[in-house]
Amino acid sequence: MPYEISITEVAENQLRALSAREQRIVEEGIASRLLDQPTATSKALKKLRPNPFAGFELRLGDLRVLYNVEEAKNEVVVLIVGRKKGNKLIVAGEEFHGHEDHPTA
Repeated sequence: MPYEISITEVAENQLRALSAREQRIVEEGIASRLLDQPTATSKALKKLRPNPFAGFELRLGDLRVLYNVEEAKNEVVVLIVGRKKGNKLIVAGEEFHGHEDHPTA
């Protein structure tokens, strides 16, 4: 049974800040990889170390989507859309530390 995909308002704004081409890459990646098996790890899907923010990361080239899976609701919640630069995640033009500092980023 496919999972329902939800995107937070913050993540929606981050997605819309990307170019049209990058938006399409993210939207297609979410649709193709997160609908059926969002917790199955692969080269593109990574389970993150325990942190208070997100449980999983979807890798789409240098683009990243951080998300949680709510099994009881059969739902994937997209929390952050950003870009990987070196070992840093850049979200809305700034280095992301929400996973370290607090769960609301």
